[in-house]
Amino acid sequence: IMVATKDYADYVKAAVKAGADLIISGAGLPEKLPEYVKGSNTKIAPIVSTEKAAKVMLRIWKRKYNVVPDLLVIEGPKAGGHLGFHREQLEMFTDETYAQEVKKILTVVREIEADSHKNIPVVLAGGIYDRADMDRALALGVDGVQMGTRFVTTYECDADLSYKQAYIDCKKEQIGIVKSPVGMPGRAIFNTFIKHGSHKIDKKCLHCLEHCNPKEIPYCITRALIAAAKGNLDEALLFCGANAWKAEKLEHVADIMEELK
Repeated sequence: IMVATKDYADYVKAAVKAGADLIISGAGLPEKLPEYVKGSNTKIAPIVSTEKAAKVMLRIWKRKYNVVPDLLVIEGPKAGGHLGFHREQLEMFTDETYAQEVKKILTVVREIEADSHKNIPVVLAGGIYDRADMDRALALGVDGVQMGTRFVTTYECDADLSYKQAYIDCKKEQIGIVKSPVGMPGRAIFNTFIKHGSHKIDKKCLHCLEHCNPKEIPYCITRALIAAAKGNLDEALLFCGANAWKAEKLEHVADIMEELK
């Protein structure tokens, strides 16, 4: 659940009421998440991208709620969609330098674990596409990986076929960083919408974001993401991870899982 959404608290509470086992929350620091799930069995996991964000997040939860995460997601600079970095950081981080950042975040988590006497599993996301990527991530000391892009081009994914085909057809150089109306950089495929068409989309505000000025945004992000899901690519924001260009065909989830095992 994105912190940047206008009705964030309502979304969290609705998820809890529906019986969600776990809420993963990013696109901003989910400072009040423990407050919204209090008294429930729903587990909570913040998304962080840097050591600084991890320190701030964990200290706030500990000080205000005496709570630690049930899970922590580290989302790296190769992830798709909204990214928890400034553009300068995205240009600065390499695989090697970000590996060091991951280890710094793990050190912060282990200190919190020792103080709270609670195990906090850590999952790494961003640019993990195959078994080799997964092995490199686990070698850093994380407990698991989160993969999104690889599973878009599966038969079981419920996105429109043309959305999946956009991944299969795109080249490495067609994937880049865009400025999102959310106020964060994001990674997407540079399609016609990004290059020429974003100014043509209906800008009528749906009031989906906490902070949004319809007069200044290039397009309504909700409308653009709905267009992507429906396969209307001329009006679509096609978020993707850095390795989306590696997709060559549709696959079954079972086959991917077998590869990863």
